Amino acid sequence: MNNMFKNLAVWLVIGLVLMTVFNQFNTRQAATNAIDYSEFIQEVRDGRISKVVMEGRTLKATTTDGKRINSFAPPDLWLVSDLLKYGVKIEAKAEEEPSMLMSIFVSWFPMLLLIGVWVFFMRQMQGGGRGGAFSFGKSRAKMMDENQNTVTFADVAGCDEAKEEVQELVDFLKDPTKFQKLGGRIPKGVLMVGNPGTGKTLLAKAIAGEARVPFFSISGSDFVEMFVGVGAARVRDMFETAKKQAPCIIFIDEIDAVGRHRGAGLGGGNDEREQTLNQLLVEMDGFEGHTGIIVIAATNRPDILDPALLRPGRFDRQVVVSLPDIRGREQILLVHMRKIPMAGDVKADIIARGTPGFSGADLANLVNEAALFAARGNKRLVDMEDFEKAKDKIMMGAERRSMVMTEEEKLNTAYHESGHAVVAKLVPKSDPVHKVTIIPRGRALGLTMQLPEQDRYAYDRQYLMSRIAVLFGGRIAEELFMDQMTTGASNDFERATSMARDMVTRYGMSDLGVMVYGENDGEVFLGRSVTQHKNVSEATMQKVDAEIGRILDQQYALARQLLEDNRDKVEAMTKALLEWETIDADQIDDIMEGKPPRSPKPNQGLSRPSGNNDTPDAAPSAPATA
Repeated sequence: MNNMFKNLAVWLVIGLVLMTVFNQFNTRQAATNAIDYSEFIQEVRDGRISKVVMEGRTLKATTTDGKRINSFAPPDLWLVSDLLKYGVKIEAKAEEEPSMLMSIFVSWFPMLLLIGVWVFFMRQMQGGGRGGAFSFGKSRAKMMDENQNTVTFADVAGCDEAKEEVQELVDFLKDPTKFQKLGGRIPKGVLMVGNPGTGKTLLAKAIAGEARVPFFSISGSDFVEMFVGVGAARVRDMFETAKKQAPCIIFIDEIDAVGRHRGAGLGGGNDEREQTLNQLLVEMDGFEGHTGIIVIAATNRPDILDPALLRPGRFDRQVVVSLPDIRGREQILLVHMRKIPMAGDVKADIIARGTPGFSGADLANLVNEAALFAARGNKRLVDMEDFEKAKDKIMMGAERRSMVMTEEEKLNTAYHESGHAVVAKLVPKSDPVHKVTIIPRGRALGLTMQLPEQDRYAYDRQYLMSRIAVLFGGRIAEELFMDQMTTGASNDFERATSMARDMVTRYGMSDLGVMVYGENDGEVFLGRSVTQHKNVSEATMQKVDAEIGRILDQQYALARQLLEDNRDKVEAMTKALLEWETIDADQIDDIMEGKPPRSPKPNQGLSRPSGNNDTPDAAPSAPATA
């Protein structure tokens, strides 16, 4: 609504400018209709003037044919008698002399109006009117009080260690003497580091909600402008404003926008950004310093921050907000589930076990997607089936049932996914197979989804070797049962090769020893390296390539042997996939035990045809194999 009124005001101002210019043009046009006094007298003598209005020395005449002409009369005592002599009707009016102020206003009004329009658009270009055209150096930090922010630590879950770290800030702001009497000094800055979506900004809001102190929030990009020196001025103004409200908190989101390593990249650095960073460094721990101001910053790229920003005295403490574990995921789900009506069969612990690697934002999205699925089904409560659909959509992609493919392609996809699943069930240390589907999802024709039984923080050599064998199972099944090779295994080969290369060059999991053979991968524009340096000889790289090939060939042979020895299981699984399109872990266990697979659960799969003409190996995440 405010934008509508603002746009209406802009068009009104533009209309006034156009009207003023048009009136000025009309006035000048009317002035061009004036004639000389001698011509006017001649018109009178020729009888072509019927009426004259006299306003001082200005004569406004009307001709016999209705036209209007103007003239300016010099001192002439016989003018009135001449007009009467020729039968001209005379009307006299007193001349109104405009005041000097009015004359100045009329003459300068168009220019003032144009200046006003220019100032308005300058305000828009400089931040949408926040701060004005002549206040570029004013801080754009938004101040919040306890009434505006209702987020507390009760609304943050899954990061207990991080909450314990920042709890000290809240305690200090509430009772500083507790720390000061022992000579303790609260950190001047706290840097929150973590993957996107882990809740860094939410945790900062919770600190403000718990501390009940003034809280200034700003983004790192709000400091940087096209004019050099503006960002530094904004930093100065922000700290001056915060000093008046001390004790208080300043929160800078995405600080990497302004705190990037100085002098990075080709051709020097960015003067505006580096001046802004220099001013921030001085304000946090310079000659004067500021007491009672705690700076909290958040970033998911701590590796590119300037070292001076991370030294003690500035950002003294780094709080790592990591991805939640299974207990943290359960707590986060319970927080978000409070906002929607839940059915009795929904178990947060089961959902948490099936969502490894999910961040807080991912889990919030999962709950929202489940609510949307329930709304589409006209349900009053969100049940476990909706959560299962939402999880499949997020982890495997949306179903594409409208796509059509031939029966041969569908059969090939079923063998392909069956090959992945059978190998995954037979190799050691492999994650359990959760679901296999030939329904097109995302960019994949079909998908084999594996879910780990528990969170993994490190991977051993046997696990990685088994993953490579599972990736090869799809192509081998195509060769054994369809006697053909398709492009569907391209992504499988890329991931298998990348995994084997990392085992040899980075992890030391090969006969070549523990030396790191990888080249310098530093990015030029992060200030890491300008050129790529080779740390190994050509002969050594040939050995590395040979070792990578040996690992791949060994696991390919293993997967082929397993599928040849279990052809009946592949055939049974392919038949089940063609009938039901999707099978779950219980049906897969029945097939691997040689039993007829049990009937699918309701809404697990549909028996109508589906198809795809895309490549079946664009899996969205590592546990899923297309």
